[in-house]
Amino acid sequence: MYQKYKNVEYVKPSGLELKDRLVGVQRVTKVTKGGRAFGFSAIVVVGDENGVVGHGLGKSKEVSEAIAKAVEDAKKNLVRIPLNGTTLPHEQKGKYGGARVFLQPATEGTGVIAGGTVRAVLESVGIHNVLSKSQGSSNPHNVVKATFDALLQLRSAKTVAAQRGISLEKLFKG
Repeated sequence: MYQKYKNVEYVKPSGLELKDRLVGVQRVTKVTKGGRAFGFSAIVVVGDENGVVGHGLGKSKEVSEAIAKAVEDAKKNLVRIPLNGTTLPHEQKGKYGGARVFLQPATEGTGVIAGGTVRAVLESVGIHNVLSKSQGSSNPHNVVKATFDALLQLRSAKTVAAQRGISLEKLFKG
């Protein structure tokens, strides 16, 4: 699912205590010759609040069934996000469709400064101190995917040092 990212670490859902957060439920309508057929689509984010997160979409005629399907879908594409304590390793921009998201690490005690959709994703990851700004489209589906785009581009200091073939000390001393 995330082929364009270099070092994505997929995680199996077994053995993890995953918490799901409902991001949004939309009522969708299909017009047929017999009238309108109503259904629901739900977008859900699941995470263990310790660096593992996934998102999923579920569609059904019933709201509860749509949510259950979304949770199952989210568990199928769990990824590990590199964290720096309770914040991000560095600032990052993400985009998907018309939605753009900017994430910036913050000092201890700042809290999660984010809108509802971005907040759900960041809290599921386990980030407690971050500043964010969502720009462009406010469509929850695209904002969730833009947030994932930003999170999947994050690299820990250890990863950067390994990719450059230098030690951690040399990385920070310049």
